[in-house]
Amino acid sequence: MPASALDVDELLARRRLRRKLAFWRVFTLLLVLLAGFGAFAWWNDGGLLPRSSAHVARITIGGLIHNERERLELLDSIGRSGARAVILSIDSPGGTVVGSAALYDGLRRLAEKKPIVAVVDGIAASGAYIAAMGADHIVAPRNSLVGSIGVIFQFPNFAELMKTVGISYEEIKSSPLKAAPNMFDPPTEDARAAVRALVEDSYDWFRGLVAERRLLAGEKLVQASDGRVFTGHQALPLRLIDEIGDERTARDWLERERGVPKDIPVRDWHTRRAGDEFGWLRGASIRLMSLIGLDDLANVLITAAGEAATQARLDGLLALWHPRGG
Repeated sequence: MPASALDVDELLARRRLRRKLAFWRVFTLLLVLLAGFGAFAWWNDGGLLPRSSAHVARITIGGLIHNERERLELLDSIGRSGARAVILSIDSPGGTVVGSAALYDGLRRLAEKKPIVAVVDGIAASGAYIAAMGADHIVAPRNSLVGSIGVIFQFPNFAELMKTVGISYEEIKSSPLKAAPNMFDPPTEDARAAVRALVEDSYDWFRGLVAERRLLAGEKLVQASDGRVFTGHQALPLRLIDEIGDERTARDWLERERGVPKDIPVRDWHTRRAGDEFGWLRGASIRLMSLIGLDDLANVLITAAGEAATQARLDGLLALWHPRGG
């Protein structure tokens, strides 16, 4: 075979080889990009699902509840989205009465457009239980904590300590109940009565909401609203919850009662506020730390960060449960 023919064959063979290499390089690149996209979608717990597509929206209520405009705007956005239903995941001891009531009102507005089921992820006490009542159905594990129906107003008093160290405090005010009680003077009976009236007024509202939403009256309402927390098992016969279970139970109820198929994917919705529940960070950190066996540490760090971010803004009448203060 002439040398020129060999050169042409070799040139054609090299071109075919280059085309094959280019094909496999592009194919490998696309495969890597697709795998990366899939991993990123998994990492974000469904956060890449388009808001206009059919899905079940999951909202997380964690840490201390306060009045938060961004969260209410988030609920309005879900109402305009393609979400077929909403799962309200709650793990909170409560917060301010004002913030809890605003969250309840926002959830009731959303419930006019989408069915909502609340799932207690650990504790739904005081203000968090107010939020839970904004749902159409409440599900809680057997050993979760639910209830603490009540309102509290706490203030420190350093009057005796100031006497001990020899510090005096003077003030001039327009009337005896202005800025009373305070931490520098022993509270007067009038000051105690004024604060008690505030607490009782908010408590009457809270108890009335429980009576209306949970269809309670008489002795059962008295028992359910005496300020204590109940396990999910105890709360069920009191009608404070509707079912014992978890998120799978909630999906069963949505399919059975509201016709929302269980194969519709779940999309997590979060606000961009730094003091939010850190749901996106929790998901990422738990996945990362689980690889090295530090799941519990991740949860502790995220919880501490969330509470630190909200504690400074917590003020006023509280619907809050904690073991030391009741």
